[in-house]
Amino acid sequence: MTSQTGSAPQAEIGVIGGSGFYSFLEDVTELTVETPYGPPSDSLFLGEVAGRRVAFLPRHGRKHHLPPHRVNYRANLWALRSAGVRQVLGPCAVGGLRPEYGPGTLVVPDQLVDRTKSRVQTYYDGEALSDGSVPNVVHLTFADPYCGAGRTAALAAARGRGWEPVDGGTMVVVEGPRFSTRAESRWHAAQGWSVVGMTGHPEAVLARELALCYTSIALVTDLDAGAETGEGVSHEEVLEVFAQNVGRLREVLFDVVAGLPVERECGCAGALDGMDPGIALP
Repeated sequence: MTSQTGSAPQAEIGVIGGSGFYSFLEDVTELTVETPYGPPSDSLFLGEVAGRRVAFLPRHGRKHHLPPHRVNYRANLWALRSAGVRQVLGPCAVGGLRPEYGPGTLVVPDQLVDRTKSRVQTYYDGEALSDGSVPNVVHLTFADPYCGAGRTAALAAARGRGWEPVDGGTMVVVEGPRFSTRAESRWHAAQGWSVVGMTGHPEAVLARELALCYTSIALVTDLDAGAETGEGVSHEEVLEVFAQNVGRLREVLFDVVAGLPVERECGCAGALDGMDPGIALP
């Protein structure tokens, strides 16, 4: 692995994932990126997949030292865009809220519910940056939080690998790092939501604010507390199921990268059309 600091080589596609994805690539360049919002979770790891330049970013850091509520989501998305990324894949581990969504289920959600409490979730807050520039207050459409073209590519990639995905569904994002109580889990399920995670927000909305495409690919590692009997989900259980499926998930992700459109024709690219963000995007 080579190391580089400063101006980033161009990357088309970003993958924000758990530890280990970048280690599957050969000839990886490690890139340190500075942002107006502080340091991202880790370096970017740049490589090539199916002829496409990809930037991998470990969401929790390469040593998994950042809990979900302490991830610098603004810096992460800004760093990816500064490297040239315009399409982002966000694989994540989630709990299933329906009995049929057991461990090993792959879900490509089409909706999101935010139940976080303390996370900064916008670039456009009117607060001056360190360079003196001041973002305007901007209100973006977020009715459909995930990129339609990205979802199509993700579904096709999973099916191509014989892993029939759940097409659509709602991911509810909680603050963490604790798991849900049984009452919370049963309430989430009663709303008709599909899976529960801790990192899908504000990743998705920050990507939209930077006019990036964002696609969530959710691996169910457990039945959430209210959907099962016994002691409830444990961290060890989540890690075990994720480890059992990480190779399979990597193959699907690589196929998604290959299947993403070269030219973006979705609405994500024009998210800021007609608006003045007040700051220069990278």
